[in-house]
Amino acid sequence: MPIDELHIASLVVHSTPRRLDSVSSVIAALPGACIHASSASGKLVVTLEAPDAEAITATVASIQHVDGVLSAALVYQCADSLDAMNEEIADA
Repeated sequence: MPIDELHIASLVVHSTPRRLDSVSSVIAALPGACIHASSASGKLVVTLEAPDAEAITATVASIQHVDGVLSAALVYQCADSLDAMNEEIADA
């Protein structure tokens, strides 16, 4: 029986400045994607959440193929079981 996991990744996406709005719209519509910051120069800070590494990889590849995207660089990825992610940690 597979363990339910949550994978979280962050990436920096660089788009052409004139296509920033359309690139942002496409990324924001992707399941599990969230844009946290953007700049007028075309850079976006994005996080992704997915049930497995393959879904993260597929979403990054999708972003790389969006019209106007110059690059999408994975910065960080982590994974843990849902049980561990939902575990309450007592204050020290």
